[in-house]
Amino acid sequence: MRWLASVFVAFALALPGLALAGPFSNWAAVVVAADNAAHEGGSTEAFDNARRDVSSRLVAMGFAAENISQFSTQPEKYAAPKPGKADLRGVYEQLKTLSGTARAGCLLYFTSHGEPRGITFGEGRLSPALLAAMIEGACPGRPVIAVISACFSGVFVDPLAGPQRMVMTAARPDRSSFGCGESDKYPYFDECFLRTTETARDFIALANGTKACVAAKEIETKAKPPSEPQIWIGGALRPILPLYAFTRSVSP
Repeated sequence: MRWLASVFVAFALALPGLALAGPFSNWAAVVVAADNAAHEGGSTEAFDNARRDVSSRLVAMGFAAENISQFSTQPEKYAAPKPGKADLRGVYEQLKTLSGTARAGCLLYFTSHGEPRGITFGEGRLSPALLAAMIEGACPGRPVIAVISACFSGVFVDPLAGPQRMVMTAARPDRSSFGCGESDKYPYFDECFLRTTETARDFIALANGTKACVAAKEIETKAKPPSEPQIWIGGALRPILPLYAFTRSVSP
């Protein structure tokens, strides 16, 4: 196994920040609660609960807190760490700023409602084509992990696909996801993402575990038809991801 250790050392030295710290300590991340409406018509804390707790869990997984920015459609409701206002220009500019200093990779996590043309983003919509352009503008030539928790979010897979990209979505392109009611703590997908981080060692295990968790929860709650979360990993990123192991405790 000496050759494998040598490969890992050479790879580590080639990536900014990986040899001296955890593999995600030099990654930029934005976590966005892009809506606050419940499916019944009232309001819900589900998206902001997910935004807050996913951000905290990323730190436990090895991301540096100073490289993570949170955004909400109602930032005035929340204390430190106070999120920014969720508008497309602001999210893009902050991701670009973060990626100027945290150069190893980018993670984007959006939780919201969705429809076949994209996801709800405040008073507007974030389309797959626009998100692809935002990523290319802010994080060119580096690994990117994009997580979209919303109904119909599978529409983002093909536009975001690339050799160094990983895309996780809460549903396939023609299916709803679940858990955005007034009384829900989290959407199903976000709850399963958080739950799976407790045991997953890397993003491949996290994606597969989240998908299995969602399927089990939908069976338990008789939510139909199944949302079928999607996972896509580019050919250049797939063999590298197992080396990007989470470096700290991820217990709640």
